Amino acid sequence: MTSLRRPRVSLMSKGDAGRIVGEACRVLEETGVAVEDPEGETLLLDAGADRHTDRVRIPERLVRNALATAPSEIRLFDREGGLAAELAGDTVHFDPGSAAIHVLDGGSGKRREATTRDVVDLVRLVDGLPHYAAQSTALLPSDVPEPVGDRYRLFLALRYGIKPVVTGTFVADGFAPMKEMLVLFREDEDDLRKRPLAVFDCCPSPPLRWSRLTCRCLLDCARAGIPAELVSMPLTGATAPVTLRDAVVQHCAENLSGVVLHQLARPGAPVVYGGAPSAFDMRHGSTPMGAVETMMIHLAYSQVGKHLNLPTHGYLGLSDAKTPDYQAGLESGVGAVLAALAGINMVSGPGILDYILTQSLEKLLLDHEACGMALRLVRGISPGDDDAVDLIRDLVVSGEFLSHPHTREHWRRELGVASPLIDRESYGDWEARGARSALERAREEVERRLAGATSRLPDADRDAALVSIMTLEARRSGLDALPDTSPDRSTGPPG
Repeated sequence: MTSLRRPRVSLMSKGDAGRIVGEACRVLEETGVAVEDPEGETLLLDAGADRHTDRVRIPERLVRNALATAPSEIRLFDREGGLAAELAGDTVHFDPGSAAIHVLDGGSGKRREATTRDVVDLVRLVDGLPHYAAQSTALLPSDVPEPVGDRYRLFLALRYGIKPVVTGTFVADGFAPMKEMLVLFREDEDDLRKRPLAVFDCCPSPPLRWSRLTCRCLLDCARAGIPAELVSMPLTGATAPVTLRDAVVQHCAENLSGVVLHQLARPGAPVVYGGAPSAFDMRHGSTPMGAVETMMIHLAYSQVGKHLNLPTHGYLGLSDAKTPDYQAGLESGVGAVLAALAGINMVSGPGILDYILTQSLEKLLLDHEACGMALRLVRGISPGDDDAVDLIRDLVVSGEFLSHPHTREHWRRELGVASPLIDRESYGDWEARGARSALERAREEVERRLAGATSRLPDADRDAALVSIMTLEARRSGLDALPDTSPDRSTGPPG
């Protein structure tokens, strides 16, 4: 029997994507990019680009050469060396949204500055949630100096979590110690290249500019063989054209300039075609990540990335609401489903509220349900091995449905079992159990999971080396001792 099609959504034809790439190449040839890092600029000029005023104009030849060497697949491995995710084709993986500075307090319902304890709890929580393929450095703790925050977030993710990490640097000298931490969990640097444990976000600044910091990170990633995730962030009507298609062209030009820089540094190094664009809100001057127009830009540029045969990334499954309410569920659920239907390989966003400023552990659990539903959707309907006529006759004649061997064999794969966060009870049963809302159930589930955690710290030698690297970095920033990282409950992810 012919297998049924994987459900998918697309906003453009292949011809549309090709035209966008062509226009983006012309943008790079005629307008160019500003490159604030001297080494990055020299790489471009030596390869045949030319400087015009304060910008570097990149010929299409360099773009096409870079695309020819960039790999079409990236495999990520966990802390213990096991395969965790394959970024290729239409495979879909979710990770928490990154870089929030606030956490929504589960008790008060108010946002507050994040602390080390919050980061550890988030890492442990994510490690026990199967629909999240990776960790991310999702919270910036306020109890360490800001200049060392990039290394500290990665330190906590590696110490308390098993999954690969989506991360990034804040300062030019941050990459080397972060790489040193990652190498601890591999045989050597070459093994880290073969089995990458992290992805580094590298963000061009719209319009068409690479800062010294982000360009430096891009080149460092390429030479280390650590996957770099290009995160172009055009804002429609503010730092990019207001029309969605033209914003996608600018996004493409910014990312392609990154591909060129990256591949000039080391041909064949792994790179992801990603982004975090936003449809700028003209009334409030805000950057709504939950707007449908923002989602449409993501879907369009992901098609461009697929046309270029590159792994893709997007910021979806998140919300601009300030609390996990109806708006949060609407925006996050729609985003997660659309991302899965578009086949975006790595989707960042779960748990996020308030324009990527706030993380919520309760929302992270609720979004996990949305991610599971999205992944089930794209798995599609199984075509089956046999004609249904005989099966239905047997079911009807026997009068057995629930106890029939066919039901027992297939129901878990076909129907699944919703977690306690999802209300599938009768009204009477729901009322008898306390008539709790989804958010109330999520609060209880966060506590239950964290209380039931078991320790999964690295082995003693690696843990000591990890702490040593981080302690040295902290002292360089004026912090004599690391904050207490031992949670109230235990030190490992919940089951």
